[in-house]
Formats: sequence, structure tokens, C-alpha cells
Amino acid sequence: MASTDPLENSPNPNTEARRKTPAFEYVFPVIRGIQAHREYYVSMCPIRLLSRLFTFDEEELVPTLRAQRQLSRGRLPEMCRYVTDNPESYVFSAITASVDAEVKFEQLVSDTHAEASRMGLLRIPMSGRFIINDGQHRCSAIDLALRERPELGDESIAVVFFRDVGLERCQQIFADLNRYAIRPSKALGILYDNRDEAARLAKSLIARSIIFRDVVELEKPTLAVRSRRLFTLSSIYMATQQLLTGLDINNDAQKAADLALSFWEELAKQMREWERVWRGDLLAGEVRTDFIHAHAVALEALGRAGNTLIRQYPGGEWTEKLVYLRDIDWKRSNAGLWEGRAMVGGRMSKNSQNVILTGNAIKIHLGLPLSPEERDAENAFQRGRNAPKE
Repeated sequence: MASTDPLENSPNPNTEARRKTPAFEYVFPVIRGIQAHREYYVSMCPIRLLSRLFTFDEEELVPTLRAQRQLSRGRLPEMCRYVTDNPESYVFSAITASVDAEVKFEQLVSDTHAEASRMGLLRIPMSGRFIINDGQHRCSAIDLALRERPELGDESIAVVFFRDVGLERCQQIFADLNRYAIRPSKALGILYDNRDEAARLAKSLIARSIIFRDVVELEKPTLAVRSRRLFTLSSIYMATQQLLTGLDINNDAQKAADLALSFWEELAKQMREWERVWRGDLLAGEVRTDFIHAHAVALEALGRAGNTLIRQYPGGEWTEKLVYLRDIDWKRSNAGLWEGRAMVGGRMSKNSQNVILTGNAIKIHLGLPLSPEERDAENAFQRGRNAPKE
């Protein structure tokens, strides 16, 4: 990518003009574009050269003097594993960088046709500096991945170059690039993730289950009051993870899927309201308004209880024990049972402690033992409940 001028040291006076041209430079094949009346360039950069071109040495500067956020090294191992574990299918979006040097664009052809004039070579002096506006974590993660998989070095990543016209402009580019960035909802991430075994299992479960098939919201993380859906994909995903955690299924995906399907189908038989929604006899919104068992905190708690139930009765007798769930008063108006567990101040709450305490109530009702963690949480809950009111 670097080139030298063979006439740099020539005594020929005709080379004086050439001395003003950098002797060493980067040459990128690019496509030229225009945004806000400014030229920018898009190129493909070999991955092995990223660490040489793009360095991030601003960590010690105060925020007002930086053009990027500080590198969060805690994010790098996971991003690195993403590349090394998926060398045949990983995807990284383009890196955006500013160049603080005079650059020169040379058209590849003299054709005056607009399309042809956009393609050319971008010459950047090696004395110039590249400032990453977007993609520093991608660059660092790729650098780590190359240490494990050097063969990835011959692959490429898109790079968008802007001319650097000062710190203020670089900071503004960073702000503008991130201004409308919205992280996709967890539900959408699960829906489109075909690598995560748990995500595939949850989607398969919904497709195979009669009770879930038409009552699960697949994209949105929450349900509107008037929604016809009873559950969200993310709640089914989390609850099923709770159900299967640590069970001896020998890493058999099909066995795990069959067990999860069997559990939720058997459990649904004990939830009369679920079946009525599925049959169209009851509105999903009414169930969510009046009962806790249609909310994520209860689903996860049921998954926790189911996990213990299956461990206690591995021969399949657990299906008979689920019948006792019919005796639980699942109404939100039953504050004596659910306040402080599934609800806080009358509103549904789904933090980890609420899930544990809701699961405790279910497990105690079914006569199941509590783990040490669950017992500690239960004791603290009971102490708080029984403490004298001031």
C-alpha cells in the first residue's frame, strides 16, 4: 500500500516540483462521494492492516480534547469471540475515519461519465493521522481475533474516509454518526439470531406449541394494553432458559426442545385463562390486567420452579405435580401473596429478586425445596414483611 518516489534523491532539477509530493504514502482504491458539499471516500481495507493504520492513543486526554469515546476493553473479548467462533459468517459494518492530511484523489479513467469519475485512487501521505469516528471497538476486536486466526488477515472491511478539518469537526462526526443509533430490542435480537441455541429453541417452541403459536409477540419487547398477544418472545426465551439450566440433557438440542415443549404444554393445561385466550373466549389484555401468570416475572418464576420439579421427579412424575398450580390464586388483587414478590406498590416488577421470590411462592406451594440463594431471599422477604411498622 505504501509507495516511494524513485526520483526523490535525483539531482535532476526537473524533479524539484516532485519534492513537494510525499515520498511515502498510502494508496487506497476508492469510490468518491459527496455529503453536505464535502467529498468523502469509501474503500476496502485488508483486515491485517487495521492495527497499523488506526491507532487509538487518546485515552489519557480529557474528554473535551478527544474525538471518540474511551475504549471499553471489557467489550473486546466477546466481540473477538464473535469473529473467531464464526469465521464463515461474521459481519462487521464499515469503519468511519477522518484523515488529518492533504489527500489527493486520482480518477482511474479520464471518462467524464459521472459514474466512472467516482472511481479512483486516494493518496494519503504517511505523515497523516487517521482518527476513528466510528468503529474503534471493531478495530480492536479484529486485532485480537487475528492473533488466534491469522488467516482472517486477507479478508477486508469497508472504510469510509472523511477529510479532517479539526477536532471540532471530528467530534461532530462522532456525535452525528451516533445520534440516531438505536439498539434493537432484545425480542428482535432473539428473533433474528440463528446462532444462539437458546434463541433457536425458543422460536421452535413457539412454532410447535399449540398454546403459544398465536399468542406470542415476536418483535416488540412489551405488550400494549390492547394487544391480542399474551406473551413476548423475550419472556418465553428467558423462562425457557430458567427451565433448562443445568438439566442433564447431554447437550442434546432436540431433547431439550422436546422437554421444554412438554413442560409448557402441560403447564398451560393448568392455566385456564391461557387456553381461553387461545380459543378466543377471553381478551389477552384482560388476562394481563387481572392475573400475574401472563407476565414475564411469573413465566421466569414458573421456569425456575419447573427446573426444580424436573430435577426432583426425573422419571416424568413432575407432570402430575403441575396440577396443583390450579390451586394458586394468580389474581393481581391477591396482594397478600404477590405484593413484594411479583409486584411492588401494586405494579408488576421483573428484577432478579422478584423472579426469585415469585418462584419461591410457587415452589413452596408445590412442596419443592428452596436453594440456599432462594432461602436467603425468602428469609429476608419475611423479615421485611414482619418488621414492625413505624
